[in-house]
Amino acid sequence: MAKHFIKVASTVPAFTKDAVFVIGAEQKGTKLTLVAEGLDLGSLKNTDLEKLGVKVTPDALVKVPGPNGSFFAIVGGYKAKDIDSLRYLGGTIGRLLNEFKTVVTAVPISTEAEALALLEGYSVGNYSYTAYKSDAKKTQVQTMILATKVKVKPATITRVEILRAAVHDTRDLVSMPANDLYPQSFASIATKLSKGSAVTITILDEKKLAAGGFGGMIGVGKGSVRPPRIVKVEYKPTGAKKKIAFVGKGITYDTGGLSLKPANSMLGMKYDMTGAATVLNAVLAIARLKLKVQATAYLCLAENMPSGSATRPGDVIKLRNGKTVEVTNTDAEGRLVLGDGMSLASESYPDLIVDVATLTGAQRVALGTRYAGLMGDDASVDALLKATKAAGEFAWPMPFPDELRLLLNSDIADMMNSRVGNPSGGMLVGGLFLKEFVGKKSKTSDELIPWVHLDLAGPADNDGAGYGFIPKGATGSYVRSLVALAESYSK
Repeated sequence: MAKHFIKVASTVPAFTKDAVFVIGAEQKGTKLTLVAEGLDLGSLKNTDLEKLGVKVTPDALVKVPGPNGSFFAIVGGYKAKDIDSLRYLGGTIGRLLNEFKTVVTAVPISTEAEALALLEGYSVGNYSYTAYKSDAKKTQVQTMILATKVKVKPATITRVEILRAAVHDTRDLVSMPANDLYPQSFASIATKLSKGSAVTITILDEKKLAAGGFGGMIGVGKGSVRPPRIVKVEYKPTGAKKKIAFVGKGITYDTGGLSLKPANSMLGMKYDMTGAATVLNAVLAIARLKLKVQATAYLCLAENMPSGSATRPGDVIKLRNGKTVEVTNTDAEGRLVLGDGMSLASESYPDLIVDVATLTGAQRVALGTRYAGLMGDDASVDALLKATKAAGEFAWPMPFPDELRLLLNSDIADMMNSRVGNPSGGMLVGGLFLKEFVGKKSKTSDELIPWVHLDLAGPADNDGAGYGFIPKGATGSYVRSLVALAESYSK
């Protein structure tokens, strides 16, 4: 996690060494122009911006020497009064200018909401992960000064800091190698991260999981010497009228089990616990923001390894809600642990269940690396889609065709976890499997609890260059979307 401080000033500070002053670039007709408020641009008056390589496109950034040893940073992508563009631009500033001690942003803004977007993007984008670099330099503490006449309340800065910590802590967890992050250590880290917040932690170890009928957790985790865990993180504020349950896939390493992945496909499988990291930090942020909504995260933690004790293809297991599953593919393990987690979450009759998982490679094939797939009932999908838009993140609602459920029929059990050899609608079939573990609204109701499945297999990991507030590697995406969703339920 990168360290920085945020300040808001009504005037632009003086030019000093080790400071960079951020200016926007706009295209007016055939001419490039600079956009800044209250900043003396006299030294750039005769500068040929085109020859400098200045562009108005997002992520474009050119540094130019300024007065007294300072620098100007001319950034593309500025659009006045556009929340998404300002958040993105803030991310570019945070990501590309971390070598400076002071960053002064003088691009014009007109409302506190615009200030929030710019600062949020900056804070989320200002990130680096160097925990395992032996030659890593000590992280410089940067000060970001937003120069504006707009009044920005202290609560707005606090919100930015809470969201930054939630996203950065998610990235840190996802980036940790599996020799250090495994079910037991993940549970310990979750406990440490929760200190000082109004949440309670409950940990179910392998004995409690076996006694409680969590056959999916036990079945996936039994091939590893590191036994599985379910970690329940619960926030119950006084006066809350709505209850949300977040269930996160937490496969701390996925070899595929006895259905072993090829070597190339196994690289990066430490990311398979992204869902658990996402829901953990979303609930911690919800608690720290003191939202009036009950929010509980269920972290379904297991390591999927091949060994003499591992679940075999063809074995039948019974999950928490009593349904039996013929395990035809041990590499379709995420849905097994989620089935147990969703069954457990259903037992408290929440108003909404959201499961978050790097569930299928098919999601990445269908939607690429920036859009997550959403499945579930229409109202719940729509609610989460609105939340992703509010957070400046990307998702797409997918069809939920009942006929594909037939692919999971088993001759000897209630269902199979995968139709081996038939890749049709892989992302959708995964969602249809999970639907089987959504409980009823109450003991006397036949209606299912509202539910939405978020498959973020592509957006969880950016294997290309950074962009906006997204770094290379673990992205921390959808933490802020889940917080925005909780906010909509708290009103």
